[in-house]
Amino acid sequence: MPFGNEGKEAGIALALSGGGFRAVLFHVGVLWRLNQLGVLGKLSRISSVSGGSIASGLLAVRWDMLHFDAQGVATNFDDEIVGPLRRFCGLTIDVTSVIAGALNPFKSAGEEVADAYRKHLGMGVSLQALPDAPRFVFNSTNYATGSSFRFSKPYAGDYRIGLIWRPKFDVATAVACSSAFPPVLAPLELDVNPDLFEHSPGADLWEREDFRKRLQLADGGVYDNLALETVWGRYDTVLCSDAGKPFELDAGVGAFAPKQLFRVMDIGLNQALALRKRMLINEYQAGRTRGAFWAINTPITDYRTTSLPVSPEKIADLSAIRTRLDRFKEQEQCELVNWGYAVSDAAVRAYAAQVVAVQAEAKLPYPNYPLA
Repeated sequence: MPFGNEGKEAGIALALSGGGFRAVLFHVGVLWRLNQLGVLGKLSRISSVSGGSIASGLLAVRWDMLHFDAQGVATNFDDEIVGPLRRFCGLTIDVTSVIAGALNPFKSAGEEVADAYRKHLGMGVSLQALPDAPRFVFNSTNYATGSSFRFSKPYAGDYRIGLIWRPKFDVATAVACSSAFPPVLAPLELDVNPDLFEHSPGADLWEREDFRKRLQLADGGVYDNLALETVWGRYDTVLCSDAGKPFELDAGVGAFAPKQLFRVMDIGLNQALALRKRMLINEYQAGRTRGAFWAINTPITDYRTTSLPVSPEKIADLSAIRTRLDRFKEQEQCELVNWGYAVSDAAVRAYAAQVVAVQAEAKLPYPNYPLA
């Protein structure tokens, strides 16, 4: 059964965090290196939120187009995945969608974003067209229940209102809900036939039709910006890539009430994120789960293994880049891809070497944009 009753199984899961186009590009580098190491084709599940869902959404709709060689390496990964995502990150999506949504009484800003995913990334295909393996899970946040609402091929739903089996939503809708950052792009409202939801164990709100009739969904990062919950305790190996916004120190909050309110929200979200990280690391250290964690602000020397050269100053600069869905320049794109590639390489070789199937030399994808 879904949610808490699925049980642990052998396999490799990958969790991709949110963080706007910055996360998309960082995760492109991660996926690039995992492909070279022969890990990408071995994944059992890819769980994602927000920017991570944009990257995994394209990977999902193009999975069957990838040509895996005898070693399990997709030889056309650059053409099918890297190129389209980089071109998409050269567009400004958030502002144009907000303006279009304001001018169009029949579409919200979130729906405009979904249209952009359909137009530029080919995500207008049904969840039922996705491969059975790996399983792609796109996580959003249900405003009404305060729970994670998941989209996948087998089912969509959250644990309080029940499940829609074999849902017909298209991938663009799932990714748009997962990346509907509040307050400008959220909520994305979906009118659903309430009879499609089946009762599942623990669905205490299933009898309330109003919760099943209109869904108000927002960025999955509001609930779990690491996209860990759908892989937590389900696979013996978990790889987690965090491109989210690091917590900012601020000595000048002062007495201005709105600034205090936003600061309180940031602190609360940061503490929830820190707890998830701590629980994951504890699982690794206790030997209950194998795998590796890396973040956009992790000093690469922490992995204590031979790695590509990356300066602390460059890490700080890339960690501070905006998390919007707006146009990223060539240098920003290449450096973020390089950094995701470099830090995931170091983390996997240091802590999850057992998943590596191909001993491929690490070389920056874009050598003209060094990180040292």
